[in-house]
Amino acid sequence: MNTYTDLLRLHNLKATPQRVEITYALDTYGHLSIENLYEMLRNKFSSISLATIYKNINIMIENAFIQEVKIPHAKSVYELTKATHSHLVCEECKKVEDITLDLQNLSVTASQYSHFQINSANLVFSGICQECQK
Repeated sequence: MNTYTDLLRLHNLKATPQRVEITYALDTYGHLSIENLYEMLRNKFSSISLATIYKNINIMIENAFIQEVKIPHAKSVYELTKATHSHLVCEECKKVEDITLDLQNLSVTASQYSHFQINSANLVFSGICQECQK
């Protein structure tokens, strides 16, 4: 199972040319907005619409193939679903990076303090990346 087509089918998704290209873009560049995807796909599929991108993204999210990363005070970006992780967002260049942290302990602590049953956690840190600090 090396191809994007196989990966899509593994998630019960039809491997349309647009979905294969979305998968390629997210795998290659990661953390892309709908607008970024639209610009990339428009180069290959000149008649593609923004509505088509939204429709495909929503279906891919419903099938847990990709996930939305909600960035405070910015548009969401999308990535292929991977192991649980958090994100770092640069306030200057807007770059989004993954960071692997143990959210399990944080979730347990939050649940104990709040008596809230926590089903998932999504943590985003914002600051200035190393490149922009220079």
